[in-house]
Amino acid sequence: MVLALLLSGLPLSAAQDESVHLDNATQCQDGLILSVWQPQHGLSTSEVVLRGIVYFLSLIFMFLGVSIISDRFMSAIEVITSSERKIKVKKKDGTEQTVTVRVWNETVANLTLMALGSSAPEILLSIIEIYAKNFTAGDLGPGTIVGSAAYNLFVIISLCVYVVPDGEVRKIKHLRVFFVTATWSVFAYIWLYLILAVISEGVVEVWEGILTFLFFPATVLTAYMADRSQSHSFKSLRLNRNRVIVAAESGEINMAMEPEEEILEDSKDPESLADTLRMLKKENPGMSMDELERLAQERIMANLPKSRAFYRVQASRMLTGSHHSKISIREDSNQKIAPAPEGTQVFFRPQYYTVLENIGSFDVTVAREVADEKALRDTVKVDFTTEDGTAVAGSDYVGASGTIVFQPGEAEQRITLQIIDDDVFEENEHFYVHLTKARTVGGEGVVNLGQPATAVVMILDDDHCGSFGFADPKLETAENVGELKVTVYRSSGARGAVDVPFYTQNGTAKYGDHYGELTGVLHFQNNETQKTISIPIVEENSYQKRLTFYVQLEEPIKPNDKDRSSNHDLNVDEQIALQGKPSLGAISRLEVTITESNEFKNTVDKLVSSGPPSTIENTSWGQQFSDACKVLPDDDSDGEPATANCFDYVLHFLTLFWKLLFATVPPPGIFSGYVCFVISIIWIGVLTALIGDIASHFGCTVGLKDSVTAVTLVALGTSVPERRAESEGQNG
Repeated sequence: MVLALLLSGLPLSAAQDESVHLDNATQCQDGLILSVWQPQHGLSTSEVVLRGIVYFLSLIFMFLGVSIISDRFMSAIEVITSSERKIKVKKKDGTEQTVTVRVWNETVANLTLMALGSSAPEILLSIIEIYAKNFTAGDLGPGTIVGSAAYNLFVIISLCVYVVPDGEVRKIKHLRVFFVTATWSVFAYIWLYLILAVISEGVVEVWEGILTFLFFPATVLTAYMADRSQSHSFKSLRLNRNRVIVAAESGEINMAMEPEEEILEDSKDPESLADTLRMLKKENPGMSMDELERLAQERIMANLPKSRAFYRVQASRMLTGSHHSKISIREDSNQKIAPAPEGTQVFFRPQYYTVLENIGSFDVTVAREVADEKALRDTVKVDFTTEDGTAVAGSDYVGASGTIVFQPGEAEQRITLQIIDDDVFEENEHFYVHLTKARTVGGEGVVNLGQPATAVVMILDDDHCGSFGFADPKLETAENVGELKVTVYRSSGARGAVDVPFYTQNGTAKYGDHYGELTGVLHFQNNETQKTISIPIVEENSYQKRLTFYVQLEEPIKPNDKDRSSNHDLNVDEQIALQGKPSLGAISRLEVTITESNEFKNTVDKLVSSGPPSTIENTSWGQQFSDACKVLPDDDSDGEPATANCFDYVLHFLTLFWKLLFATVPPPGIFSGYVCFVISIIWIGVLTALIGDIASHFGCTVGLKDSVTAVTLVALGTSVPERRAESEGQNG
């Protein structure tokens, strides 16, 4: 195609004989920045072809530069138009709800900054050319605008229709706005014809220019009014199936308010996020919750409504071997680490002890913990004493007090206590052991009583078969527990083997849907004081959940128990055993409440509190230079690691100069994108001036008119990112 373009502008004789030197009839003019390549006359065909190739490749190189700086420019526009604020709205029941709204109306943003961003090169090219020609219209600027418009009308619209996936439908979101802008577009062409061919032929007068400019805010205002009228034609708002606040039709009123702002999609609704996490967890059963959180962030990003700027940026980056926008997950850097204990600590380990009445003697353990290994060299003395609870010293246990000594290097010491056994039926009883004072012997180290400094000893009566029951009447468990362990305790005695039947019963939780139904018998052996029931719990990954079921104990049974109506033929031991037959305790029915998983709920809450992710990342200057030096492939690989191909490397090295140059542009996150906006449009103006000069010199060299060069090459070069952006928007 290049050779055809080059040869199409040459005289027939030159095309037939390269030895014939050309004497161009047209005198090429110096550009605004670039001078004409001298000499202009007496060139051979090969020299003309060579110059044409140099100019053509220079144009391609400049188009790549414009594409990359347009990426920065559109990123700034996206940040500016994506600014948000919180407002309070009243629901139907009168309660207030805080919702997030865009500062910029979507229609206004599309017709102003978005339109400027997508057409900035063409607009600036025309302005620069008019200035360079002393306010006389040239062929390059208007031709580029006409060519770009034609390209949009025919090529881009056809591509937008073609790329819609089979079986899917795309609809116009704001139909009234579409009709208003379409009407203004037709009027614009009619008006241009009138001022150029009828009212003042060949001249744009000052009043015509001012009036034409005023038509622009009129277009924006009428489109905004159409947008508002479409919203105000409804009387209320509702949440749709995607958790988006939208206008409600009759019978769907959920929020009694007139929409004064454009309400954003509630992508941070907890239930919506819970559904996303639930689906991801089902798709990736082996992933940790942190990994699922990152996937959820990416899924939120993918489901957010994208602006025209977003798709334009992605198209530019694909054309230059760069990557798609990524989401950065912020880690919590404010976690506080508990300070290490100072000096030496002495405490009970463990704090609670449960013993049978017939145990005789047993030990409780006192531990020493040091912050510095040197402290283990000290000798430490610790005083202790016992204290009555429901158990009484002298009748239930032997009271004790004294001092234990930690020799150098010892980390544990034991206190030996004695329990008194009797044949009297008693409830379970307890007493306390206190550490009262700690000190070093001949050392300078500090010794403190740590926690716990009091141990609790529970004495189980062994003269009774026992009472069987639960510790508490209610128990809560998270749904992700897998198997719930329910403990049945044997108190007031532990003599002999006892069977305790049990069963589960539905409440608001249903068997099979929320838990596994269970019926069975617990077999307690002699002196065995507790047994565990394992109940499977079904995990549903719910954000909010509170369902109940019950575990019921039935009357305990003593195996091989003699059924006697009279006690006269029983010996003394059998009579004692009969008096101590097993029974149900005070709490024989347990209410189990299944709640949401704390880990799952906390992850959802973290996603909610993190705020909506931006579709354009706000990188730092350092990150911009780092990305400019990397070959970053397209990230749409269905979860598989993306790898750069040969084409990515070629594009990267072709555009490396532009990437490094434009990495100096302030990131869009600085001053809400306005600094990046101004600097980027200045760079676009400079590159556009160079493109205008190169395109004009190219056309003049090969014999093409500026209008032909503009409609073909220049319009095509500035519209390629637009083509990819529109096709991605329809396909995404």
